[in-house]
Amino acid sequence: MPLINVVLTLIVVGVILYLINRFIPMQGTIKTILNWVVVIVVIIWLLYGFGIISSGGSVHMPVVK
Repeated sequence: MPLINVVLTLIVVGVILYLINRFIPMQGTIKTILNWVVVIVVIIWLLYGFGIISSGGSVHMPVVK
């Protein structure tokens, strides 16, 4: 996984999360849950992408080229 793709993906996810937090009115607890879910998903995606954890099952991660 090229580093530029990782950086660009993190920037896009960060901007989208910022825009959602800034412009969509929602309760504070829902924002906190949304932020944590996005952070956990991104961390798992990075672990799969760098091969730290392997896909052991029928769940397939998309290949970032």
